[in-house]
Order: sequence, then structure tokens, then C-alpha cells
Amino acid sequence: MNAPLDTKAFVTKNFRLQSGIVLPEVTIAYRTLGTLAPGRDNVVLVTHGNTSGPQMIDPGGSTGEGSWNGIVGPGKAVDTNRFFVICPNMLGSSYGSTNATDIDPVTGTRYGPRFPDITVSDIVATQRALLAHLGIEKLVAIVGPSYGGIQAFQWAVDYPGMMKGIAAVVTAPLVLRERADGNVERLLGTLSKDPNWNGGDYYDSGGVLESVIAIRSATLKTYGIETRLRDTISDPAKIEAAIREEAARWARGFDANSLIILAKALRGFDVTAQFSKIKSKVLYVLSRTDKLFPPELEAFVMPGLKAAGVDADYFLLDSDYGHSATGRDADKWAPRLRQFMDGL
Repeated sequence: MNAPLDTKAFVTKNFRLQSGIVLPEVTIAYRTLGTLAPGRDNVVLVTHGNTSGPQMIDPGGSTGEGSWNGIVGPGKAVDTNRFFVICPNMLGSSYGSTNATDIDPVTGTRYGPRFPDITVSDIVATQRALLAHLGIEKLVAIVGPSYGGIQAFQWAVDYPGMMKGIAAVVTAPLVLRERADGNVERLLGTLSKDPNWNGGDYYDSGGVLESVIAIRSATLKTYGIETRLRDTISDPAKIEAAIREEAARWARGFDANSLIILAKALRGFDVTAQFSKIKSKVLYVLSRTDKLFPPELEAFVMPGLKAAGVDADYFLLDSDYGHSATGRDADKWAPRLRQFMDGL
């Protein structure tokens, strides 16, 4: 059970984005765990975070950011003895789905910085197309952390009849425009200083690995990596070295343009005015020490859901591991998720 899962691929032609731009071909990579029931009615969609991918459900994965092997598996909260779990790679991300590194069939060259702007609705629409291809019309639940929770909220308003429940974890139903714009500006600010950046056409000019390592190191610190490393390392210099090593390992497999594409897709993300469309039960989970999505959000999100008539419940994960808590401290919230899944 500890071997990495095979990545499968779904291909669709002439995919129309919300902007009206048509992508001639879209590939969505995905991984699955468990067995699809004859009635195709035991499906759970796990939506991954900004910098993770379908490997987050791998049984043998690490317990760092983006790994849910403590949540998904046989006998776990998302029990693969009962459920068929699908984890699709986001459109624009770096683990097998169509992104900036792909060849644009129209020009015969890489998309690069010319990859069209996408929205969170576009991302979930590709997942909807994947499910249609697999003959799946109903979901038991959509469960996801961070950007995955953003996708879960978008799913709940775009396709309200399709799922019985969503568990939106260390996330929010909106991203303030200033924050989204600031993220894009910060990324471009770092990358554009790289001598190889070339406006985003860096594939033949040596790449921008050092810049992506720097971005990743800063991100890991926001996620709370120093708390995790202090469990086993006391020397500050060794902690910095360990952060760089982890950042470099990730940066070798993630495209800088993917960071830009996914950051831009959050501009304008806000489903709060559409809460009344939600027909599914909602479990909203935040982490006590999360800097990205602090627990204060509960006071804004939960009353909004209740006022819209949504059957919503809230759980605060009491963890020191910040944004990484859902994987690192899986045992602290898995019982609540299991209860939610059983109730569906």
C-alpha cells in the first residue's frame, strides 16, 4: 500500500474558459484510491492546495504540507474501504495538468506567460468534466485544504445539487482583492529580478530555480515550518538549511508560471454572495495558529452561512503547526471529519 499511486490523465478538447477563451486541449491529471461502487455513488473528491497536487493522497507520502495520508486511506476519516477517492490536479498547476509548460497547439510553442487567465470556476469546471467522463453525477463529499477548500466552496455554488457535503479546511469563501493582487505582485517582483526570467519565457534560458526556492522558503515559513522543525532541530542555522532543502526539493518539480496562474485565479474569488445556492452540508475547519486563514474568519463565515440557511458546522483545530496542521495533526481533526462523513 506504500507505493506511489499511478497518475491517470483525462483529456478534453475545446474547453471554454469563463473569459470566453477556448483552450484547444486540456489534460487533467488525477489519482484515485479505493473502489468505485457499481452505482458510482461512493465518490469523494479531494481538492489539493496551491502548492501540492494529487500526490497528497498517496499512502506513503510525508506528513508535511499538502500530505493527507493521515486523513485518506483504509479505515481513515475519508475511508477508502467505503469511498472511491479522486484527487485531480488543478488546471494550471504543475503535476500533470495543462499549464504554461505545455505546447499551445495554435502556435506550436510553449504557452509560457501567454497561458490564459483562469478562474476558480474554470478549475472546478475541468473537474466536473472529468467526473462526467467517468460517469459520475453525484458526489458524497468534496474535501480540501487551503486552495482545495476554495475549490470546495466554488463547487458548492457552481454545482449545488452534486454533493451531499463539503469540508472546507484552513480556507475561506473569499480572497480579498488586495490580498490576491498583492500575492501576484510579490511573486512577479521576485521572479522578474531573476536574470533568466525573460518575461516568463525562461524555459530555454536556464530556468528560475533559485527564485522559486526563495519563494517557497518564504511560503513554508508562513505555513509554520519552523515550529515543525524545532520539534527535532535546535540550531537556527540548521533550521534554515532544512527549510532551504525542503524548498529546493519542491521547487525542482513546480513551474514558476504555475504559481502566477494559480495566484491570478484567486483575483475576484468570492462566493459569499452566493451562499444561498449551497444545498450541501458544510464542515468548516480552521487552525488556531494559521497565519494565512486565521481562526477569526469563523466569526464572519459561519454567521453568513447560517443566515443563508446552510447546514454548516465549525471545528477549530488546536494545533501549533499553523497552515500545515491538517496533515501534521491529522489525528486532532480526523474524528470530526469522520463524524461529518458518517452523517452524509
